[in-house]
Amino acid sequence: MSSASPVQASDRSFFLFNAIVSVAALSLLSWLLLFHGGMQGTDVNLRFLPGVNACLNASAAALLVAGWVAIKKKRADLHRYFMVAAFAASACFLVGYLAYHAVHGDTKFGGVGPVRTVYLVLLASHVLLSLFIVPLSLTAFWFAWKREFTRHTKVTRWLHPIWLYVSVTGVVVYLMLSPYYPA
Repeated sequence: MSSASPVQASDRSFFLFNAIVSVAALSLLSWLLLFHGGMQGTDVNLRFLPGVNACLNASAAALLVAGWVAIKKKRADLHRYFMVAAFAASACFLVGYLAYHAVHGDTKFGGVGPVRTVYLVLLASHVLLSLFIVPLSLTAFWFAWKREFTRHTKVTRWLHPIWLYVSVTGVVVYLMLSPYYPA
């Protein structure tokens, strides 16, 4: 029986790491949204964060489009910078999102009728697709770092439209929810 090659062993270790990070992020987010409910009675005020987070989502979307244009123009150097910047914007968004919900809990949408249905459908698609961003983006970065661009491209064919959709709908969700944030 032959042993695994170093590439396969390093992939296995990476995918284990990726799974642990992805499950940890999802678990923390689920706990914050479903069970935590915020820190009542605290003087910490992070009510500015939803607006900042929307700007981070908009920035990530613009950077994703710029990165796509750069790679189509065969500017791998620019593509790399735009993708790292998009990842940084999304990572900062995630930190801000977690901090806001840890302190203030969830904000309920107050709209009624058809606008509520639109909001809930948009939110559901946004949340469900966002679950794929962390594991797919880490995988795309892994393959790019290893210079396995065929595998990188296979991942990003799925990642790019999902990440772009989640970034754009994050801004739309914020705009729809903004009248209901406490002052």
